[in-house]
Amino acid sequence: MLYDRDIREPLFDYLEERYGKVRVIEEKQMGRSRADIVMVLPGELAGIEIKSDADTYARLERQVKDYDRFFDRNYVVVGSTHALHVGEHVPEYWGIISAEWLDGRVDFYVIREADRNPKVEMRCKIRILWRPELAHIQEICGMARYGGKSKEFVRERIVERVPEEILNGLISEELFERDYTEIEGRIEEFRGRRRKRK
Repeated sequence: MLYDRDIREPLFDYLEERYGKVRVIEEKQMGRSRADIVMVLPGELAGIEIKSDADTYARLERQVKDYDRFFDRNYVVVGSTHALHVGEHVPEYWGIISAEWLDGRVDFYVIREADRNPKVEMRCKIRILWRPELAHIQEICGMARYGGKSKEFVRERIVERVPEEILNGLISEELFERDYTEIEGRIEEFRGRRRKRK
């Protein structure tokens, strides 16, 4: 029997081998659910839900709706006990990856590739970015700073003014460059600049 903790670390290695340039962000709140993994790829984000052999499908319907709003592609990674039936619980455009013990290690097998998610909403996807990351996109795109405006206002202006194909690339680049050791300082610096402008 495979548990979530058995799957995660080997899955990260598998994703790096399979996709090359990839960044993994764990446990990201999106809507009323929490994404187990956000996989950052050039120009797109993929949501990954892990259903170990010990899990049930009780929350999956709600999770699918939330993942579909935030990510360009979605995968469910399942223990072998779910491999035959999980396709009945996720849309056809979701990818399915099976995880099982093989020769003393966790092995992964793609049952179904993920297609592009037709329901992704850029207004939700951009919520993954922090305020300094939004400000950097505004700067790159030559947009006004909108000093004193809410983060929601800034997100809306970016989504309205930056073409989707460009914004997809910029969101990925911000997440590839995200440095968790420096972010607290960047946020304080950003807040300090805002206070001075007021």
